[in-house]
Amino acid sequence: MNVAVVGYSGSVEREPVLRIAELCINLGKALATNGHTVFCGGRDGVMELVSRGVREAGGTVVGVLPVHESGNEHLSLRIKTPFDNITRSLVLIESSDVIVSVGGEVGTAVEVLMAYARAKPIILLLGSGGWTDRFSEVLIDDKYLDSRRNVAVLKARTVEETIRIIGDIGRQVK
Repeated sequence: MNVAVVGYSGSVEREPVLRIAELCINLGKALATNGHTVFCGGRDGVMELVSRGVREAGGTVVGVLPVHESGNEHLSLRIKTPFDNITRSLVLIESSDVIVSVGGEVGTAVEVLMAYARAKPIILLLGSGGWTDRFSEVLIDDKYLDSRRNVAVLKARTVEETIRIIGDIGRQVK
């Protein structure tokens, strides 16, 4: 499956990214080991760490980049768009079968909302902070972002649980 990972941008050596660095690398490794192609925004922060994990495990990671960005050193493929950070997220979400949210600020929130509007499965990796944890607190019936109930928003507490949920989603679409 094509799995988008969205989350915090920023230096991998500063909070809040530093706190979840190992989680992100392990997520990337697990996704690659399980045969998924990983899509991300291709820049720093969560994107860089997940990309590093994917590459260390021999997987493929695609960066969907905003205009004038070259992306992080771990990307297997760069899709250079003529769009800003937010608009390029449309390409990222549309290219993915499932979205995993890790921490994040407003850009991550926009990506999660885009995915929900497009009825793409979303997994919130809880305990990673930011909008990922905030979304988990406001879900209707503990699984929807609004009354349209486009798609269930799923919650995972570990990388292993995230991988299991992605596998379950993959089996449902076959």
